[in-house]
Parts: sequence; structure tokens; C-alpha cells
Amino acid sequence: MVNHYDANTRQHLRVWLKLLKTSTSIETALRERLKKECSTTLPRFDVMAALDHHTDGLRMTELSDFLMVSNGNVTGIVSRLAESGLIERTQDTHDRRAQKVCLSPSGQAEFKQLAQRHAQWIDDIMQPLNTEESNTLLTLLERLANHKVNKND
Repeated sequence: MVNHYDANTRQHLRVWLKLLKTSTSIETALRERLKKECSTTLPRFDVMAALDHHTDGLRMTELSDFLMVSNGNVTGIVSRLAESGLIERTQDTHDRRAQKVCLSPSGQAEFKQLAQRHAQWIDDIMQPLNTEESNTLLTLLERLANHKVNKND
């Protein structure tokens, strides 16, 4: 089959594949390190990070939206974290029918340790880039992220 893409399109495809491969490689390394060195999972870390970021707590739907996953994906993780005493459930003051979840004091302490290790791992992975290169890459990725892909929206 003849390749009918112009040079720019071919380059964009190569960039997309490299981004995907690099992102997958980094995520795999983080998953392995979290499991091996911390006996935890990346989804569990992500839930704890979201709750660390939202210190007043989040409703389950807000947590799912923040993590960009379904409620079902978060429910089991939250339940296990609550059983371990790392998350507390409280009544939502604005809606008595809803509950909010937040990190417990022991959850905050555990997450602080996990976050320090995670930051070091990311620093190790990104080591080949100097500050200027990191800034350039971040600027370019932000430009891509802010580009409206579907022009009909």
C-alpha cells in the first residue's frame, strides 16, 4: 500500500506514537515501583493524590470526575482505603444525602511518603532533560492540550 500522507502528517504520526510509547513506558515503571517498593497500586496512589489536593474532601462523583474515570473504578479503591483507615467518609454539609471522602491523618502521612518517592522516581526518569528542555516540552504539551481537537464543539 502506498503512503499518501504528506511529510507533516507523517511527522505528526511519529510524534503521537513516541508520546504514547513514552507515556506508557513511564506509567509502567511507576506501576512497577509502587507495587514492588511500596506494596500499592497506581490507581490507589492517584486517589490519594486527588484527596491530598482537595483537603476539604470530595464527593465520589467529584473524585471520579477529577480522575477522569468512572464511579465504579473509584468505589472499590475508596472502600479498601477506608477499610485500611487511610480515608474517612463524612457527611456532605451541602447535601445530607451525599458523603465526602478525605484522607485520614494516617492517610496523609502515608501519602506524604509515597509522594516523596514518586517525585524522586519522576525526577530520575526525567533526568535526561535539563530545566530549559523541560520548560520547552511543557510549553509544547500545553499547546497541544489546549488545542481544540473537535472544531465542532
